[in-house]
Amino acid sequence: MPAHPEVLTPATLGWREWVALPGLNIPAIKAKVDTGARTSALHAFRMEGFDKMGEKFVRFWIHPLRRLDLQVECEAPVVERRLVRDSGGHTEERPVIMTTVRAGRRAWEIEVTLTSRDDMLFRMLLGRAALVDGGFAVDPGSSYLLGRRLARVYRKR
Repeated sequence: MPAHPEVLTPATLGWREWVALPGLNIPAIKAKVDTGARTSALHAFRMEGFDKMGEKFVRFWIHPLRRLDLQVECEAPVVERRLVRDSGGHTEERPVIMTTVRAGRRAWEIEVTLTSRDDMLFRMLLGRAALVDGGFAVDPGSSYLLGRRLARVYRKR
């Protein structure tokens, strides 16, 4: 009996997509889908480490859009601190957190490093480990294959 095609065929993402990070109270963020990066990265500024019930946490703020007037305060347990080499070859020690990402109808846990992405076009980079865990393929010639519905969250009133 043949298998169902939807079981064998992963969902496809474009090279950029709108996703949500519900565990961080971020209803929408534009992510660059990057198969060249192993780990996902999230824009963060004003990071503050603290202890909570004997566990290491980080509090940070993020601009989910390139507009600087919108800020979201987040906090999460720190899984570890890791040396990460960026695309320019620079090495930086970053906090690593786990959070839920939602893309289309799928939601799953991903590992994310926190770093300043002020100079980058995208506030989030979705790396290949997250893509494998989410069961996605990437069409590098397409954008927003999951739609732009999440972008409406930030429409000016």
